[in-house]
Amino acid sequence: MASLSTTSSCYAVPDAFLSSSRTSGDIFSTTRRASPLLSNRRSSPARMAVCARPAQRTSLQYKKLGDSDLHISEITLGTMTFGEQNTEQEAHELLNYAFEHGINILDSAESYPIPMRKETQGRTDLYIGSWLKSQPRDKVIIATKLSGYSERSSYLRDNAKVLRVDAANIRESVEKSLKRLNTDYIDLLQIHWPDRYVALFGEFTFDPAKWRPSVPFVEQLRAFEELINEGNVRYIGVSNETSYGVMGFVHAAKVEGLPKIVSIQNNYNLLTRCHFEVDLVEVCHPNNCNVGLLAYSPLGGGNLSGKYLDDNSEAARKGRLNLFPGFMERYKKSYAKEVTAMYVELAKKHGLTPVQLALGFARDRPFMTSSIIGATSMEQLKEDIDAFLTTERPLPSEVMQDIDQIFKRHKDPAID
Repeated sequence: MASLSTTSSCYAVPDAFLSSSRTSGDIFSTTRRASPLLSNRRSSPARMAVCARPAQRTSLQYKKLGDSDLHISEITLGTMTFGEQNTEQEAHELLNYAFEHGINILDSAESYPIPMRKETQGRTDLYIGSWLKSQPRDKVIIATKLSGYSERSSYLRDNAKVLRVDAANIRESVEKSLKRLNTDYIDLLQIHWPDRYVALFGEFTFDPAKWRPSVPFVEQLRAFEELINEGNVRYIGVSNETSYGVMGFVHAAKVEGLPKIVSIQNNYNLLTRCHFEVDLVEVCHPNNCNVGLLAYSPLGGGNLSGKYLDDNSEAARKGRLNLFPGFMERYKKSYAKEVTAMYVELAKKHGLTPVQLALGFARDRPFMTSSIIGATSMEQLKEDIDAFLTTERPLPSEVMQDIDQIFKRHKDPAID
């Protein structure tokens, strides 16, 4: 039975961005260590307070992931801060709260935490693994990722100069992940980024000059099939992938009778829509390839919370984009901040917080299976979950019309 929320959320809008001021980053680039547990990322000095009206509280919804038998919550808990910005105890507290409140899937990667560093690699999995010791394994859906082609992350393997998505790399990755995670199977194994060249992490267009030979789709799928047959992996998926890649994997699986990918984990939010909406949405449709979207960065790396609009605020100074220079820099160097301010104003107009607007938008997309949210504090996690449960479902048509007006004039402002 749904109940009425008795609280409302307030958000402060710095008036530096009430008028426009134009101002592209990847997971590898940074030089600075992280701070302890961050708190109150979304509070900042302001001239105007905006309060969201109370809404009817609902329950989390669950959806079938592609053509797997996994029924996952519409929120996936992201864990890439565990071991860098979060201690083991903090990670356990966040995991406990998430799973106590209906989330049933977490997402990790062999390369985590972020930023990627040899000194910390694997800590995220270790923290999850120690938490799993006290959990019923069949109640936790573990999604993780093996790294794609990389000349900079060879430390992930025992004897490699370049990472590839071939049989040897896949097996070594899975065996190490299983050990760190303290489990004997992975529910969803994803290729973090492709073996072949693709435009990644803020790049928008494919550069033909960067094409290189890659491991054939069939060869990759045969390696996954071995691990599935051995019981080490249940399902497979892709991440940071293109329509060509999805269709290549699906076609190879169909022709050769190999395991089919069931998911795609790509960036998707109010500031980054075109890569998925132009053609991936058709390719992944249930009546076509039937590949479920797990959207990462539904808040644009925290940008859509509005905390980076005031560079001098405490929340901005403590935010990941400032702690790790170069990380998701596309949100700072492009005119994404200008457009973010427009969405913050739109949220205020309709009595919503920026977080409610951004997460409500992602939640309601007809092609969305689950949104991956990360949090470095309990306050953040509670706010994000509450945004799913208390924001009107679906967002009112007048809100969507205003979003469309901004989108028509400012498509994907965070591209490089």
